[in-house]
Amino acid sequence: MTEFASAAPVPWIGVAFILGLCIGSFLNVVIYRLPEMMRRSWSRECAEFLDERGIGHDGQIVLTAEGPFDLARPASRCPQCGHRIRPWENIPVVSYLLLRGRCSACQTPISWRYPAIELLTGALSAVVVWQLGVSATTALVLLATWSLVAMSFIDIDHYLLPDSMTLPLLWLGLLANSFSLFVPLFDALWGAAVGYLCLWSVYWCFKLLTGKEGMGYGDFKLLAALGAWMGWQLLPLIILLSALSGIGIAVLQMLFAGRTRDQHIPFGPYLAIAGWIALLWGDGIVRQYMG
Repeated sequence: MTEFASAAPVPWIGVAFILGLCIGSFLNVVIYRLPEMMRRSWSRECAEFLDERGIGHDGQIVLTAEGPFDLARPASRCPQCGHRIRPWENIPVVSYLLLRGRCSACQTPISWRYPAIELLTGALSAVVVWQLGVSATTALVLLATWSLVAMSFIDIDHYLLPDSMTLPLLWLGLLANSFSLFVPLFDALWGAAVGYLCLWSVYWCFKLLTGKEGMGYGDFKLLAALGAWMGWQLLPLIILLSALSGIGIAVLQMLFAGRTRDQHIPFGPYLAIAGWIALLWGDGIVRQYMG
């Protein structure tokens, strides 16, 4: 398979793009449902702890039934009219174009972000295969890419980087580097530790000086995960690229989108952008700079 891929890379890039479109459709579900699943879980835990839902006649806590809600249930529906999305209405990008961006039942506009995330995931997947070819390493980088896309949009929507995504990404990086796929395990371990402590230190320095929280703990864990994948050597590049991309996009938003200086800016997407660039081209960028 690898020999065929090297002889005819274009078909495999196309396969990666189509696969990425399908994964992007699933990521839309993750981005919407995972924070809501977490909210419901937190609500149940708080209710059980604080007895806020009432006590039954037998002394047991009575919880309000909300029905099953996870990545598979209930089936996707139009939030406006409740129309169940049929399989042919859920084809990545194609269905959006055929439906002209509207619900087939009530004609409510469908957000353009759904096909945009699908196209973004497809394009990033194609770039990964174009750069790395077809191999086990490519499969791992694709998993990391898809995780970074999902976490970025969750952070944009909720200022939240779920542990259920950052921690598996960290452990996957360490496991991959136990075979030295990207860097030696020693560098990966120190990358995870230094990555976490870098932003943890910035957080506490900023809080002691201003009394405010400048970032969340999810950012620490995401940088630790990136350090576990690429080692401590690329952490300065990741921090620099994330800062530059964050400043650049913030300035553009202030100029053209009316964003003010007082509005919070999620740092996770910029870490994800920087980490993805460093994962594919970090060594080359460092060599170019040092040269």
